[in-house]
Amino acid sequence: MPEKLQKKSSQFLLATNDPQAVAWRISEGLIDYQKALEEMELRVSQIIHHQENEEAWLLEHSSLYAAGASAKNGDLIEARFPIHASRRGGMFTYHGPGQRVIYLMLDLSRRHRDVRAFIAAIENWLIATLAEFGIEAIRHDARVGVWVPRPQKPRGLNGEIAEDKIAAIGIQIRKWVSFHGVALNICPDLTHYSGIVPCGIGAQHLGVTSMQDLGLNVDMKVVDEMLRKNFEIYFGLTKDYSKDC
Repeated sequence: MPEKLQKKSSQFLLATNDPQAVAWRISEGLIDYQKALEEMELRVSQIIHHQENEEAWLLEHSSLYAAGASAKNGDLIEARFPIHASRRGGMFTYHGPGQRVIYLMLDLSRRHRDVRAFIAAIENWLIATLAEFGIEAIRHDARVGVWVPRPQKPRGLNGEIAEDKIAAIGIQIRKWVSFHGVALNICPDLTHYSGIVPCGIGAQHLGVTSMQDLGLNVDMKVVDEMLRKNFEIYFGLTKDYSKDC
């Protein structure tokens, strides 16, 4: 792993004498979006009051558009799917089958109280995971998310190399506990993004992609394994989720 990624990760590793581990939860089937928000709210409250451990929750939603706190009406082109308002950071995004959504309920007080560095660590975690599959992804300080350069596509107006977003990030923080999180495109129907301006970015050389779109047909369970492996490098040990964790 590149040295610069190691430096970013060290800001969020737990102390070696910290006995807690992050509950790693994977839900099967399509999870109702509003139900997921309610469960996150409860878990965050429990973490704040030291009643539960942190949690990383992996799931899929049925097709919908989620409007973040900065969403603009003009970025909704066609309401092809139900629209859900959210207080997370960011603008409009799409969720649907074939996309691995990961909700991160982490206590930054146990790591590092720096939201910008936290976002960078999330991006680097995803970049390291994608590298396991031979995908060279990048991050930008000015554009949240994880991107894949597409030099074969038309360049931007000023000669910029085309890039497609493969993972979106939208985080909310309450008393230094995070929630909402990541949407990684494994094999969703990318045409479903056409009803919105994804994340408010409409430049002609910027688009969306997926692992499948890049030529990889990967089982989601295999991606989950790599996500967990690299999560532990960046954020500390995990344990299988149970209702008692």
